[in-house]
Amino acid sequence: KRPWYSVPFGFKNITPRTPSAFARKPSASPTAAHACTSLNEVAPLLSSAPFKSKSAADARATSPSGVVSGDAPRSALMAIFVTLPDTGLAPGRMNTSRMYSLLGSFSLRDHLPGPLSKAEACMRHTTQHDKGREHFESEIPTPRATPRTTTTATPNVLDLDHELAGHAEHLQYRWDNYVNFRREIEQNEGGLAQFASAYQVNGLIPKPDGGATFREWMPWAQEAQLIGDFNGWDGNATPLTKGDFGVWECDLPPGTIEHGSRYKVRIKAPHGGWVDRLSAWTRYAVAEARMDATYDGIFWNPPANERHVWAHQRPAAPATFAPVIYEAHVGMATEESRVGTYREFADTVVPRIAAGGYNTVQLMAVMEHAYYASFGYHVTIPFGVCSRQGNPEDLKYLVDACHAHGLVVIMDVVHSHVSSNEVDGIAGMEMGQGDAASTYYHMGERGYHKLWDSKLYNYGTYEVRRYLLSNLRYWLEEFNFDGFRFDGVTSMLYHHHGIHRSFSGDFNEYFGTDTDVDACVYLMLANELIRSSIPATSTSLSIAEDVSGMPTLCRPVRDGGVGFDYRLAMGLPDVFINLLENVPDEHWSMQNLVATLCNRRFAMEKTIAYVESHDQSIVGDKTVLMWLLGPEIYTGMSALGEPTAVVRRGMSLHMMMRLMTFFFGGEGYLTFMGNEFGHPEWVDFPREGNEWSHDMCRRQWSLADMDHLRYTHLQAFDRAMLKLEKIFHVLEAGNHFVVSMVDDERKLIVVERGPLVAVFNFHPSESIDELTVGVGRPGKYWPALDADDWKFGGEGRVAWFERFTIPEPYPMEVGDRPCTMVVNSPCRSAVVYFNVDDWPDCEFAP
Repeated sequence: KRPWYSVPFGFKNITPRTPSAFARKPSASPTAAHACTSLNEVAPLLSSAPFKSKSAADARATSPSGVVSGDAPRSALMAIFVTLPDTGLAPGRMNTSRMYSLLGSFSLRDHLPGPLSKAEACMRHTTQHDKGREHFESEIPTPRATPRTTTTATPNVLDLDHELAGHAEHLQYRWDNYVNFRREIEQNEGGLAQFASAYQVNGLIPKPDGGATFREWMPWAQEAQLIGDFNGWDGNATPLTKGDFGVWECDLPPGTIEHGSRYKVRIKAPHGGWVDRLSAWTRYAVAEARMDATYDGIFWNPPANERHVWAHQRPAAPATFAPVIYEAHVGMATEESRVGTYREFADTVVPRIAAGGYNTVQLMAVMEHAYYASFGYHVTIPFGVCSRQGNPEDLKYLVDACHAHGLVVIMDVVHSHVSSNEVDGIAGMEMGQGDAASTYYHMGERGYHKLWDSKLYNYGTYEVRRYLLSNLRYWLEEFNFDGFRFDGVTSMLYHHHGIHRSFSGDFNEYFGTDTDVDACVYLMLANELIRSSIPATSTSLSIAEDVSGMPTLCRPVRDGGVGFDYRLAMGLPDVFINLLENVPDEHWSMQNLVATLCNRRFAMEKTIAYVESHDQSIVGDKTVLMWLLGPEIYTGMSALGEPTAVVRRGMSLHMMMRLMTFFFGGEGYLTFMGNEFGHPEWVDFPREGNEWSHDMCRRQWSLADMDHLRYTHLQAFDRAMLKLEKIFHVLEAGNHFVVSMVDDERKLIVVERGPLVAVFNFHPSESIDELTVGVGRPGKYWPALDADDWKFGGEGRVAWFERFTIPEPYPMEVGDRPCTMVVNSPCRSAVVYFNVDDWPDCEFAP
């Protein structure tokens, strides 16, 4: 079972504290409630540490991807929701809602020093509005100072986030390491881009005259030879010469080696024996179709008429961009029981993704991995294109097809570890040489991840940084990827790799001796390289898969942050699965749900929210719809008759959970392919345990295309939901955001985000004909999305007529809503409203 991360945000058994209890030390218990009696006391909570109740690393032991389940530590901002200050308030329906109003009722500009970006203004809220979308953009304050450059003596993040003051020495040390290394490569290489261009000269590189050069960094080698079918696998025919810095090389005259030739490196190791290995810079490798086959490098130099010619530019960078990500695995994207190809995916799946309203494709398992069932996370050849799914030209064709549809394309990059498979990958370059400066990995136990059975890079060495940064630039420049989702970042950030560790929210856990500063500096370099490699006119994207919630991870490098754009909200799926597995509907806590979905460093760092990713689909687990429907996922999905109570409940909750996660769970959204329409079954890659079957390693797209099945209703809802982002841009980090009602008794949640108002009713049976809700803008409101609509398989219980506001304030603890409106709210349903006066030409307008 996936570990359950408790969310201690209920009001039960919480003793109100005096205002003096608000003052706390950084090491105070993260679960302690803090009383707050004024906005001046609330504001500091914005940048407080998040917290988590149990270790997340345990889940890695059984995860072939090595992905930790769990979320970032819970933000101390959530203490707002669990504490009743001495103001005479008592737990109850209205008081609970009023406490949530603190989320959006004060301006960060009054409390945060230094310049504010759009992301840093996301909590602002006003009660006087001009018409239309222009108003919400005008709420964003302009910066008050010019950001510091990377030559700053002190990291700017210390000015932006006062909670970091106690760790200034650590952050200064990290910053100095970064700046010093940048200076070193400026002096030695000419700059970061030049430093990361080693892929252009290392490995087996074709020359314009028809010859080739081979170069390999192996300072520990006694002798070395290049072997392959081009020389009859005779090493004596092509010996390598050792040059400066431990680089072995040779020149192959024109006509010596042809496109498609197989090759390897034969090395005399320090112990005196000879071994055959793949080059660390191998760009394409294949294995024969037999069980015991090993990989050979392929010299990739196709003739001009076989090379892909780029036809489409990267998508232009819009004024604002919020990633709506479709996580996809090319190999399992076919309906047939086999491995799919890059070209098939480009021709059949990419159009579906674009039509669904997604703006970003995240491609998994692109880097070569010998073990298919690892989901692509046990990489063997970091520069290699996964050969099961096609060759390098095929992958370029896929990326080009995505760009043709206006889609941003990012790939899963695995720099957190590498497969320990020595025969088929870069792990074979470890020969027990005993010198950390002459290998890619740490020595001894420090170089081995005991839960993943993999080797760990030494991020502090010059050549490892060159290798990994060149790897990133290779994928960006040769294949036109627009960025990366970095896997296993938690393992990189800490010497303990997150194994059997919990993150309570104490900042000492993030900034101390457990932190791998070398890895942090490498990631800073990586994120700067991504920014500089992609033109400013195009969209670039860098996402961290981190469970710890390290502050500054998603702050710009120029400010002293690590530089990611977003982190994944990895705990949200576990919260939902725990509810589905262990908590009856009538006992779901609306407070806990809202607190969990708002559990992030608002205005500081951005988050990608999701209900389920590939992790929740892996064999041994269940998708959300399987949790909801059980056996009826096979027997009850016909739309030709009335649904059973189980199916109706499951369909409703599937849509509601997605809508609330999308609407206010983060500044971006993600789903794994097929889950948007409730794809049945789990994912089980072919392996000995299932007799090498592909039956559970495919996607049955036709289920969503059959009008007589309810899967098509879920797909239609997902597309309608994502259209809210396309039209109203609700995910923008700087948007107006207010939680105006959280009612545990009636199971109600009301949230304003951007120009929209969403009303959720999670009650299993009680509908409300006349529910008064507060809104920030007077006028005429109309549904933009109704989860109970007949076209989504619902019962059509929402009355579709114009709702007019009345100038009667809706009381909240801080910042009353200026007007109210009355709506009907059916049980187990959600409706999103927009102001028709502000959006008269919107396609949703009556």
